[in-house]
Amino acid sequence: MLLHIAYLLAGGLLLWKGADWVVDAASAIARRFGISELVIGLTIVAMGTSLPEFLVTLTAALKGIPSISFANIVGSNIFNLGIILGAVAMIKSVSGSKSLLLRDIPILFGVELFVRVMVSRGLLGRWSGLILTGVFVGYLVWMYHRCKQPTDPEGRGLCDATSDSEVATWKDYMLLPVGLIAVSFGSQFVVDGASGVARIFGLSEWLIGMTIVAAGTSLPELVTCLSASVKGKSDMILGNLVGSDFFNFAGVLGITSIIQPIAVKQSELLNMSFAVGVVALLWLLIRTQGKVSRNEGMLLFAVGIGRWGLEIWRAAM
Repeated sequence: MLLHIAYLLAGGLLLWKGADWVVDAASAIARRFGISELVIGLTIVAMGTSLPEFLVTLTAALKGIPSISFANIVGSNIFNLGIILGAVAMIKSVSGSKSLLLRDIPILFGVELFVRVMVSRGLLGRWSGLILTGVFVGYLVWMYHRCKQPTDPEGRGLCDATSDSEVATWKDYMLLPVGLIAVSFGSQFVVDGASGVARIFGLSEWLIGMTIVAAGTSLPELVTCLSASVKGKSDMILGNLVGSDFFNFAGVLGITSIIQPIAVKQSELLNMSFAVGVVALLWLLIRTQGKVSRNEGMLLFAVGIGRWGLEIWRAAM
């Protein structure tokens, strides 16, 4: 028992620090090659904070534990948009840009709705994975070409780095592979520890994936959002969370299901529907005032905690 808990704690720490190293090092290296902060935030930071979810989901799928694999993504979505966003908004209201309202949140809603329809058959197969991966790649290509359009008299686009961009050092080139290795080992530890705890206590792997594993793999998003809130960069908070959830559902589930189709039990479909509902709720809240207020943050936080409480209650019945 203690060994499994130690695996969970060690895995969570490795995922947290490893993802942090990957994001920082990759961002510095990207700036070294003239890529702007905008593209770094939309791609490297969002995908870097989603790296734990990807490796845990893929590892669980390859080890024949589809419940943890799928629950990790669904649980992370609810944790990100419910608990993390709600908690941060309760401290300070979080504003949302027009592009998030008109483009990113609707795309995320569409992707999650597509996944919900596909898994109603009990399997997220390779064709669904190809479609999700295509959407993921297409979105990145579209964003890149859009932000390359000139926006100033010198003909620079939003993707072009400014002259005062920081230059990567030798430490960044070392931290990148070290961070990737740390995340890789951390994902193995989290999956092994979570499945071990589930077996000892007779808990379902789905419950462990929805709670402990989802919270552990969402640590990078939590740290990033708290840091952005302290620094007054509220636009980055919603961008990071919505972007990470898009990468989770389109990129992570897409690539994983191509490699190994993911079986989904009928009892798990309610939670996927709930995840779609959380995105719809966020979309509605942003449309009303253009931000998530403190009271709305309390609502989102209550929804996230309530989902956890319901899962634990169902497991105890």
